[in-house]
Amino acid sequence: MKLINAVLLTSLALTACTSTPDYGRPLPDGWPALIELAPGEERPAFGPQWSDREDILPALERSIAWTSTKHSAQFFPIEGIDHARALASLIRMKELLEDSRSEAEFELALASEFSVYKSAGWDGTGGGVLFTGYCTPILAGSLVQGGEYRHPLYGLPDDLVKGENGVILGQQTANGISPYPSRAAIEAGSLLAGRDLELVWLRDPLDAFIAHVNGSAFIELESGEQLGFGYAGKNGREYTSLGKELVAAGELDRDTVSLASIRAWAAQHPDRVQPYLDQNESYVFFTPITGNPRGSLNVEVSSGRSLATDKTLFPRGAPVFVATELVSAEGDRMPYLRFLFDQDTGGAIRTAGRADIYMGIGPDAERLAGQTQAEGQLYYLFLKPEAMALRELAN
Repeated sequence: MKLINAVLLTSLALTACTSTPDYGRPLPDGWPALIELAPGEERPAFGPQWSDREDILPALERSIAWTSTKHSAQFFPIEGIDHARALASLIRMKELLEDSRSEAEFELALASEFSVYKSAGWDGTGGGVLFTGYCTPILAGSLVQGGEYRHPLYGLPDDLVKGENGVILGQQTANGISPYPSRAAIEAGSLLAGRDLELVWLRDPLDAFIAHVNGSAFIELESGEQLGFGYAGKNGREYTSLGKELVAAGELDRDTVSLASIRAWAAQHPDRVQPYLDQNESYVFFTPITGNPRGSLNVEVSSGRSLATDKTLFPRGAPVFVATELVSAEGDRMPYLRFLFDQDTGGAIRTAGRADIYMGIGPDAERLAGQTQAEGQLYYLFLKPEAMALRELAN
């Protein structure tokens, strides 16, 4: 077994490709989203994660709780992973984290009992993944419209039609179901006004947009009270990146674009913001929440331990290992090598070449999420068939 260490991050499979990576490229029909590592193929060094077990276990236990429900079974098998194997893999990883006596013992047990798969990535052959970040921002707002508070977050409208597993079908009209209106149509036409759907009012259209992109927000009222709002649904339209549009228009530099630079640009050009926001046709609706935000599995997402992917491709709740790098507050690039759990759905992710890391709540998480855009590799871990057979015999 070969181990990848931090200095090898820059020589991931991405560099072996001569074509420019297109991370948004869908997998060809019938292609697997997971590729099992071949004997002798490099695999990450999982052992150091044992020292972080106290941070890992709460997120792991949420995956176990969800995968233990009858409801979860309908999403398996996927990528050759059946429900029993998915659940047993999570339970066994918990046992190893709790019972191993050292990093080396944990590493050896994983090597003996678990198969490792890599994402098919942007090119379908394991070429790599583009990691971005999302968070729960804390934004200023009011429960009353007026003054500077003029930009609402809306609750779910009753004419939005959802299908199986929450798939958005469109808008119910007198003539049947039609595509739901775009962001520009909703906001310019005040289509939702007067329907008692306004949950809270924000003072900045970019703040409302940021809440939409992240799918949750805490709104701080002038009294200091904070109200939580989580994802309830969306209009089903395609997402367009604001940062990419500003770069394409020459407003921002491709190498330095981040949420901070977008906020700075918007502050300098407030009259030019809305047309760029409108280019993203996707529009998100919210619901009040208590506690921390929940992902698409309806379990709380954990800072630095929850991952959002395309759930039509990847097994829900699964243990994953992310090998990439992040940018520190000082601007330094740092290796990011850690276990996460596939507990959320990326609203704009429709590919094996993209994944979104949940960074947490508040300004620091917003900064980190806003500047995270790094290449890397995504691995999934499942018990080997022989390890499954031994567990079944023991039970």
